[in-house]
Amino acid sequence: MTETRKTRKCLRPRWFARWHGLRAAAAATLVCAALAACTGEQFQKGYILPQGALEQIPIGASQDQVLIVMGTPSTVATLDGEVFYYISQRTERPVMFMNQKVVDQRVIAIYFDKNRQVRRLANYGLKDGRIFDFISRTTPTSGQELSYLTPLFKLLSFN
Repeated sequence: MTETRKTRKCLRPRWFARWHGLRAAAAATLVCAALAACTGEQFQKGYILPQGALEQIPIGASQDQVLIVMGTPSTVATLDGEVFYYISQRTERPVMFMNQKVVDQRVIAIYFDKNRQVRRLANYGLKDGRIFDFISRTTPTSGQELSYLTPLFKLLSFN
């Protein structure tokens, strides 16, 4: 019985094996590119502090010198002298399409006296404050609150 059955040699040409290998390599490259597109991102929002900028502002420096070194502040407060605030936040998203997580948050405050000279420098970080959402992105739905007319309508209805 074994003599009647002949062993068949592979009749595929050599280029077929090469083509199969190329297809596998292309598929692996495509999978790697798709996974690389899903890697995390970092976002910098607000003021970007130049390297060594705070060292250039000594106590007693003028307000104009601060503007030259630091640039325009994010916001200014005028209560009890003047204060320049430079606000920045760095967030990251570990995987694409996920929520951002706050990694670092900086508020640089430069306090001035009445003569517009630097009185104090402060560098507040993430540990110095709390993160909270000013805009919760939710809209309250109506229909749950009761007005003074609701009991009157309930009395007049016949249900």
